[in-house]
Amino acid sequence: MSRLNDGDSMHGSFSGELRQATQELHRTAERAGIMPMLLLGSLPESAYIGLLRNLHGVYSALENALRLHEGNAIVGPVTMPALFRADALARDLAILGGQDWGQRFGLASAGAAYVDHLFDISNRSPELLVAHAYVRYLGDLSGGQALRRIRGRAGGAAASAVHFYDFGSAQEVAILAQRFREGLDSIVASAELLISIKTEACDAFGRHIELFEELDVFAGAPKFQSAAS
Repeated sequence: MSRLNDGDSMHGSFSGELRQATQELHRTAERAGIMPMLLLGSLPESAYIGLLRNLHGVYSALENALRLHEGNAIVGPVTMPALFRADALARDLAILGGQDWGQRFGLASAGAAYVDHLFDISNRSPELLVAHAYVRYLGDLSGGQALRRIRGRAGGAAASAVHFYDFGSAQEVAILAQRFREGLDSIVASAELLISIKTEACDAFGRHIELFEELDVFAGAPKFQSAAS
């Protein structure tokens, strides 16, 4: 068994190993599809709503699975309700898309496939949920804070629809990020399982890239399949 708990260096900790294993795909995801427009603050609002709608599906599936398996010794250390985003996304979607956003906006095919995958690993190998929690939550606590500032400058309703990125003050964000890394680094697992989690984290970034690229195709007026995730 391996226990890796030496902080978030590039080597010697599980969080550091995850970062190293995914860094190239992370950079690719930041440039994929709609992301350049999002980072420049020029993404059409319809496409932004489509992004939030798909992320709501992903977070709902992920967080339901994390709750279900929080007693699992591998999943438990990264199950932090303070990080859960589904409710915050629903609030932003209600502001931007109306109270009936769940009926008006469905999932892109890449988003629906991601949701299905999360249900599958929850049933088949819940330990792999750690990888998706890593990709989403540490991203929200880092790059997500830059997006909070970008969206806050948009004006109007858009400026108030930033609950997704709101974890409190900068100090609170740093504490949550540190707690999450400590959870990762406290995991005791076989070398084989740790490798599987790193592979799954790479897969998670690949799924984000597919989603961002699909949303880019429909950036003018996203009309996705009806889904109630």
